[in-house]
Amino acid sequence: MRESPSPLLASAAFIRCLLFCFLAMFVALPAFAQEEINRYTLYSGFDYMISPARNLTERGFDVDFGVTIKPWMALGGDFGAMGNSIISGGGTINGSETVYAKQLAAVGIPPSAITVPFKSTTYTFAVGPQFYWRKWRWITFLGRPGFGGVHESADLTLPPQLGPLFTELGIPVPHSHQSDTTWFIGLGGGFDLNLSRHVGLRFTADWINTHLFSNLLTDRQNYARFTVGPTWRWGSM
Repeated sequence: MRESPSPLLASAAFIRCLLFCFLAMFVALPAFAQEEINRYTLYSGFDYMISPARNLTERGFDVDFGVTIKPWMALGGDFGAMGNSIISGGGTINGSETVYAKQLAAVGIPPSAITVPFKSTTYTFAVGPQFYWRKWRWITFLGRPGFGGVHESADLTLPPQLGPLFTELGIPVPHSHQSDTTWFIGLGGGFDLNLSRHVGLRFTADWINTHLFSNLLTDRQNYARFTVGPTWRWGSM
């Protein structure tokens, strides 16, 4: 008993396709109009992430460190090319997306009628290459694949009637506090506005796919993530 895809899901698919096209362009068309290139880059900024499947919205802080090894490529440092973020927010879990859906439907209870609000905190960490397209002096485009880990802790607000219902059906009642760590894959891109050789303003967008809380949720989750903040560069190649 699943609902039709929401506009947010369609938007996430569009973002994923767009980022893939950007990455292909960065790999195929390197250009080096920027003559002075720094070796080290440190970025920190505001992080906004959504997961349409769980109506999840999180805000937080993102940090990224990279070492440029070629004018068109850098490798992640301590925090990785994907960055390290700590973000928090909240959303809802629909019963039709859980491992209990079949049992509820078997006794005539629509799983989609059950929703569980939650608050969560998410940590992401990743390493990998980042590709640059340096065609213009005042703007640098970037693209990156993503592979790393994600940790999320969530506090569920279980409806009062859910406990007695699950007990009657012989279903273990889930703990109100859940925690999980797993891996993710992703794809991202963005651009730097180069205010000077050593300072810039970075905008990025990433798509992340993972499967958190597989003991409760049946489907993998897509995340769309957006960051903005200053970047500092130093050292010479």
